[in-house]
Amino acid sequence: MSLPPLSDQERAAALRKAAAARTLRSYTKARLKAGAVSVAEVIAASAEEPALGRLKVTDLLEALPGIGKVRATVIMSELGIAPTRRLRGLGIHQRRMLVDYLGPEL
Repeated sequence: MSLPPLSDQERAAALRKAAAARTLRSYTKARLKAGAVSVAEVIAASAEEPALGRLKVTDLLEALPGIGKVRATVIMSELGIAPTRRLRGLGIHQRRMLVDYLGPEL
C-alpha cells in the first residue's frame, strides 16, 4: 500500500505536527524525571492528547528517577504489559495496576 502523494504544503504541515508531538512527549518525560507530574496524571492526559497516547510505556517508566531499561522490563513483565505497548493501548486494569505498582506519588 503506497501513501498518497502530498503537496509541499501538506508535507510541511505534517512535519510540523510530528515535531510538535515529539516535543510534547519529550517535555512530559522531562517533567516526570523532575517529579513535576505523576504517572497517573500522564496516563489520564493521554486519553485527551493523542501525542501522549503514542508514548511507549517503557519510555514512560524509563523517564522515572531510578528506573532504567532492566527495571522497566521487569515491571512490565510483572504487570503483564507487552514491551511494545503504548499508553493509548493500555486497558483500564493495566492502567490501574501500573499506578498502584508505582504508587500515587510517582
